[in-house]
Amino acid sequence: MSMSGTSMGGRTAMRAFDFGKTHVVKPKGKHQATIVWLHGLGDNGSSWSQLLETLPLPNIKWICPTAPTRPVTLFGGFPSTAWCDVTELSENAKDDLEGLDASAAHVASLLSTEPANIKLGIGGFSMGAGTSLYSATCYTQGKFGNGNPYTIDLSAVVGLSGWLPCSKNLSNKVEGDEAARRAASLPILLCHGKADEVVRFRFGEMSSQQLRSCGFQNCTFKAYSALGHYTIPEEMDDLCAWLTSKLGLEG
Repeated sequence: MSMSGTSMGGRTAMRAFDFGKTHVVKPKGKHQATIVWLHGLGDNGSSWSQLLETLPLPNIKWICPTAPTRPVTLFGGFPSTAWCDVTELSENAKDDLEGLDASAAHVASLLSTEPANIKLGIGGFSMGAGTSLYSATCYTQGKFGNGNPYTIDLSAVVGLSGWLPCSKNLSNKVEGDEAARRAASLPILLCHGKADEVVRFRFGEMSSQQLRSCGFQNCTFKAYSALGHYTIPEEMDDLCAWLTSKLGLEG
């Protein structure tokens, strides 16, 4: 499945990115929510779809796209599946706005065809978590970083072992009554392991603090003492309980 980065309003021409295969996990019960789930750097949608299918969340439809394969600066330019380019994992890393916008637009297009009565969410792991949080900031502002309109109404955002892109400019994105209202009401769950050797725990902690300081009052941060850069059953249990509560899912 491929999508050109020129859609979603078309005001700003972007490079075209070829997205990989999208895997869908259909709800086993009454369809109440659809969540696009984004994998980490170098992964694909298939691996996460297999895990999400095992979760006791029968009312959720999961859409698991695969990121474009592109040169990644962090890997010395070696091609990898990535939602955006990343130069380094630090507070001073340069954000790839073009890549983030293209991926956030792709996610929005996947959600745009869902029925009107279905609650919509975005979640992800590592770089996928970063892209999910970027989408959350676009939702609050009502537009992407390039100015094109963001029209998806989000009900939940999840980030596991990730970070918040463009955090330095976030306060500028939450200006105005409507943006402040959206930020205050949007449920966000961040989970991070204290033993994460890839995306350091402090990045997750700082992301949570930055979101709260900018008015995201419904942001939950969960820390796991022995967790590295992967998931564990305890974290998945917390995710299931949080989604069931915030989305008002039936048993």
